Amino acid sequence: MLLLQQMIVLFIYMMIGYAACKKGYLDEVASSKLSWIVVNVANPMLAISAAVNGDGKIQGIELLMTFGIAVLMFGSFMVFAKILPKVLCVEEEEVAFYKLMTVFNNMGFMGFPVIAAAYGKNALLYASIFILPFNVLFYTYGIKVIDKNKSSKFEWKKVCNVGVLACIVASILYLSKMPVPQFVKSVSEGLGNLNGPLSMMVTGIAFAKIRIRDLFTDAKLIIFAMIKLLVIPILGTLFLRQFIHNEILCGVVMIIMATPVASMTLMLAKETCDNCETIVKGISLTTLLSVVTIPLVSAITSLFIL
Repeated sequence: MLLLQQMIVLFIYMMIGYAACKKGYLDEVASSKLSWIVVNVANPMLAISAAVNGDGKIQGIELLMTFGIAVLMFGSFMVFAKILPKVLCVEEEEVAFYKLMTVFNNMGFMGFPVIAAAYGKNALLYASIFILPFNVLFYTYGIKVIDKNKSSKFEWKKVCNVGVLACIVASILYLSKMPVPQFVKSVSEGLGNLNGPLSMMVTGIAFAKIRIRDLFTDAKLIIFAMIKLLVIPILGTLFLRQFIHNEILCGVVMIIMATPVASMTLMLAKETCDNCETIVKGISLTTLLSVVTIPLVSAITSLFIL
């Protein structure tokens, strides 16, 4: 019930952005600026806040185990990325889009706010570990998949962005138990709290630019969304619970697996492709459905366990 309530809260934030855009108060320029704040300020500060305002109960070995789970998860996603386009009989020119949408989830915009609300800010330490493999994979595997000429080079400066650096700093502060001034705690908490409202308002602005009914006319995309948002996270969570008995860690991984397609995939696709309609629709459809599917995944996995 708590997870459903949080998704309703995020949906309300999204509708505020949607309505503000429809009324002309917000536009794509405002969306771009808000996105910058989320990616470079709010999201990193959320990870820092988890480290300095947490209760200190997570052990270092658990963080290392979480990294191993993250590697396993992304490895599994890459396997699914090879299989799903063939199963769905996706046209050759859209295979790269489906691979990107399969591997990369919207952990920051959607996952972090939900995890913080459902399991507490301390749980974000687990979630932040997933950012490093995400970024490395995004700027290696992601570029290789989308670049038709295979000419793009790996750039460490893209991987070592503010989000990754914040996660590293957060881990150091948490594990070292380093004392920090109260104003640092207050600033990180205040800026981190912007993440949920702003990220969902940006999503709402994006929705205002498309016709919602167009999202439900592509049968392949709908089947893909159901597999990504329901089948994969349910099976993945049930498998993980056979070996991991930490309820918070399992819950964090479940939410991360159940989040919609990452909006960053569109930015990457635009660099080499003129027509990115499939990714736009994929992001929009999975984001809209995730408001319902994330609580549903939680309920179904809990039912199986009981």
